[in-house]
Amino acid sequence: MRYSHRQRLVSPYVIVWALLALAGFGVIAFFAVRQPLNPFDFNVAAWVQSFEAPSLTHIMVFFSTLGATKFTILIAIAAMLILFFVLEHRMEVVFLAASLGGAALLNKLLKTIFQRERPFVHRLVEETGFSFPSGHAMAAFALYGALTFLLWRHIRPQWARVLLIVLSCLMVVMICISRVYLGVHYPSDIAGALLASGFWLSVMIGIAQWYQGRHGAVSGYRLRQ
Repeated sequence: MRYSHRQRLVSPYVIVWALLALAGFGVIAFFAVRQPLNPFDFNVAAWVQSFEAPSLTHIMVFFSTLGATKFTILIAIAAMLILFFVLEHRMEVVFLAASLGGAALLNKLLKTIFQRERPFVHRLVEETGFSFPSGHAMAAFALYGALTFLLWRHIRPQWARVLLIVLSCLMVVMICISRVYLGVHYPSDIAGALLASGFWLSVMIGIAQWYQGRHGAVSGYRLRQ
C-alpha cells in the first residue's frame, strides 16, 4: 500500500503525551534533586502509612512482590508466548519486549544519574539500590500499559475494554502505593517513574505507528506480521 503524505504516521496525541510526560518528569526530577527531603514527600508518605495494619501490610507486600523484576518478567514472557504462538502476532512481541526492556534500562540509567537515597523513616521491608525513579512503578506502567495498548484492538465489547483499563490501572496503582506504604520509596519517586515510563511507552507507540504507517497496516494499529 502506497503511503500518502496526507496520512499521519504518528498520532499527535502520542507526541503531545510524550512531551508532557518528559516535561513533567523534568520538573519532578529537579525538585527531587534540589530538595530530596521535602515536606510533600514526608506528608504524603506519612498519610499512606497511617493506614498501617497487619492485614493491609500483607496485601501491600503481595502487590510489591508482583511488581518485582522476576514476576514482571514471568508475566511478560507468558504474554509474549500467547502473542507469538497463539495469536501469531510477532511484531507485538517485539513491541512488548522493547517497551519493558527499554523501561528497565532507562530506570537503571536514571537511578545512576540522580542517585537519590531511599527513605530512612519507618521501613517495613528492606530494599537496596537508589530510590529515584521507582523501578517497580516504571516496570508496572510499561508492562500493563503496553498490554492494554495491544489487547485494546483485539477486544470488541465496550465493557471488556473498560474492564481492561480498570484492571490495568488497579495493578499499577496498587504496586505504586505498596512501595510508599512499605517505606522504600518517596511519592515523588513514584510520580517520576510513572512519567518516565509514560514517556518511553509513548515513544514505543509512536515507533509502532510509524512502522505500521510505512508498511501498511491492515486494520487500525494492528502490529501483526
